[in-house]
Amino acid sequence: MEINLRQMDLSKKVESKKDYKNFLKKFQYRLLSLQQLLFQEKIGLVIVMEGMDAAGKGGAIKRMTEKLDPRGLQVYPISAPQPHEKRYHYLQRFWRKLPQYGQIAIFDRSWYGRVIVERIEGFATKNEWGRAYQEINDFEKLLTEDDYLTIKFWVHISNDEQLARFEARKNDPLKQWKLTDEDWRNREKWELYEEAAEDMLRLTDTVDAPWHVIEGNDKKYARLAILQTLVNHIENQLTARGIPLPDYQLFEK
Repeated sequence: MEINLRQMDLSKKVESKKDYKNFLKKFQYRLLSLQQLLFQEKIGLVIVMEGMDAAGKGGAIKRMTEKLDPRGLQVYPISAPQPHEKRYHYLQRFWRKLPQYGQIAIFDRSWYGRVIVERIEGFATKNEWGRAYQEINDFEKLLTEDDYLTIKFWVHISNDEQLARFEARKNDPLKQWKLTDEDWRNREKWELYEEAAEDMLRLTDTVDAPWHVIEGNDKKYARLAILQTLVNHIENQLTARGIPLPDYQLFEK
């Protein structure tokens, strides 16, 4: 995927609160029905959420999951590897978190830290992060050639929007925990993060494990775009496997 993040139209937004609620409910119930179908067919689903700090990944995950059966769902917030995890290949800790067949795993940050954070901060050598693109493609190919579906989202916001969200978090007692000194420091490397993200999107976008870049300045727009894209991807993959889709009327009365 060739994309210039600096030229994205981040003005897209949802104008109507009523439309937002109706659309949200519609696709949440569609996703619920698809979750049940994936369980019946024993097909696992892997969802990767990446993006700039404060891009709205957590809010999107909340709307994505709030109507789902929690027994078949796991969300993994990924941070820096622990000392004992550094004794292994960097992908080892993600292999251990893959969902069972028929279940869903959402990665809030993921193995792509190798070619984003570790690349920029020098935690991986140029040789290590340079070869990681193919390693990741091979890893995802193993999943998608087996009984897994994989979809990846990069949620993008502008530098100014990130600053506004940081300031709002700083002044909100319920959200202050989300903001760290490292977040402020990373703002100084904004252009490096955009460059690394563009390389990642270009080198790891595949047919069966595609990237979808979401305009995130308007949180409501981003949430709906992610839900609709996710539902469409699951439907297309199931149809390609010859699996009949659910009767959504049962869920949308």
